[in-house]
Amino acid sequence: MFKKVVSLLGILTMGAAMLSGCAGVPTTTASAPATTEAAADASTEEAAEATTDKKFVIGMSQCNLGEPWRVAMNDQIAMAAANHPEFEIIYADAAQDNSKQIADIENFVQQGVDLIIASPNEATPLTNAVTSAYESGIPVILLDRKIDGDGYTQFIGADNVDMGRVAGEYVADVLLPDGGKICEIKGLEGTSGGIDRDKGFREGIAKNPNLEIVAVNNADWLREKAITVAEEMLQTNDEIDLFICLNDPMAEGAYIAAKNAGREGDILFVGFDGLPTPDGGIRSVMEKRISMTQVYPTGGAEAIESAYQLLVEGKELDKVLTLSSEVVVPENAPDLLKKYGGE
Repeated sequence: MFKKVVSLLGILTMGAAMLSGCAGVPTTTASAPATTEAAADASTEEAAEATTDKKFVIGMSQCNLGEPWRVAMNDQIAMAAANHPEFEIIYADAAQDNSKQIADIENFVQQGVDLIIASPNEATPLTNAVTSAYESGIPVILLDRKIDGDGYTQFIGADNVDMGRVAGEYVADVLLPDGGKICEIKGLEGTSGGIDRDKGFREGIAKNPNLEIVAVNNADWLREKAITVAEEMLQTNDEIDLFICLNDPMAEGAYIAAKNAGREGDILFVGFDGLPTPDGGIRSVMEKRISMTQVYPTGGAEAIESAYQLLVEGKELDKVLTLSSEVVVPENAPDLLKKYGGE
């Protein structure tokens, strides 16, 4: 192209010189390339405007909004999407109902959304709906919880096995180094994060043979249900040294039950999630209701960034995006509260 422009300039220059010699008419040899450059700039601007003007609809399928952590996830998605006017987010709350979430995802497919973000209620029941959406050509980003198989575009979440292992080792080495009896309150049965946290915790406490899990039950990730579950455990176990609860609201529920029974001073409580909110885990550690938790990033902002890279920039996404977690204990809780925007 450059050679053609140079050749054209040469022809124009020669023609102009000939005209000048015959008639004395002044000429400007830069006029032709200037017009070409202006047209190119206009074309580039039009292309950029066309890209900017294109709108994308994203369906967000949340498994429930009964957990503060999931409310925070939706909030962070909304805040991140506010920086991208080309995105429209449609939210659906399954309220811990697998059938409802399946219907939500199928509805997104029927609407022809450009991308689905989903946090599955349970892995196996949601597998077919998520995989079907993915195989229909709609990119699917999974947040926090996985499905069976690999029928999705990207999974975003922290390593729950590692987080469980870290909690178990902290219990074994620091909280109960001489051993003790543990009650475990799990989340909703069948959720990948809960399965992984339980697995990791048991691996972590295995280093201390004097630790024993004496009772296990599910509270579906909910504080109020955890109060009832913990009350039953307290009634049937005269000796409990620690409650391991797979999220902070359930740890708070166990603490409330122990306090009502007058036993909170004899029992330690460990949770997960570490939100910086007034009712979140970081403040619970600062106020000494919980001995330890871990910051579990929601991945909301990262999901929107991945959506932008895929839909707008046309980039291919990594299959897994692993988020970092941080341990929260009394020594560092104030600093982490400030770091994550708490007051």
